[in-house]
Amino acid sequence: MAGMDKLVALVNSFASAVLSVGREVGLNITLNKAKVAQGVKVENICTVALIGVVGVGSRGTVNIMLNKEGFDNIIRAMSGGMIIPQIGDDVSMSVIGELSNMIGGRALVQSALGTVDVTPPQLICGDNISNVVKEDNGMKSFTLPFQLEPTGGLYLVLSFKID
Repeated sequence: MAGMDKLVALVNSFASAVLSVGREVGLNITLNKAKVAQGVKVENICTVALIGVVGVGSRGTVNIMLNKEGFDNIIRAMSGGMIIPQIGDDVSMSVIGELSNMIGGRALVQSALGTVDVTPPQLICGDNISNVVKEDNGMKSFTLPFQLEPTGGLYLVLSFKID
C-alpha cells in the first residue's frame, strides 16, 4: 500500500472507530467535518489518552483529547451513570483508558493494515493540556473534532509518519 493510501486508511479508520465505539457505549457523537484541520487545534483539554502506533513503514501517535464536559459525558455514558466523573480519579481514568483501547482495536481491525499495532494508552489529566507535534521529516498531524450531546467535545489528534 502506498504511503498516502496508508495514511488515509489510518485517519479514516480512527475517525470511524471513534464514531462506532462511541455510539456502542451510548454516546450521541458526531464529527464536525467543517473544523477538521491539519496540525493541532484543541481547546480546554483536561484529559488525554495517548496511544502509540507502530508498524512496518509507519509510526505515530493518536491522542484522544477531552474537554471537561466531554469527559463527564463519557464517564456517565460508559458507566450507566454509576460513576461520578472526577478528573484524576482512578476509576474515571480507567473508563477513559478502556474507551481508548476499544477505539484503537476497532481502528486496527477496520484499517486492515496487518503490519500496524497500537501501544497501551498513557493517560494524562490536568488543566489546559496541549499537544505539540513537530511536523518535519514526513510527520503529518490532523485534528478531528467530535461533538458529544448534550454537551462536550472530543478531539482526535493523529500524528503519523509513513515511510
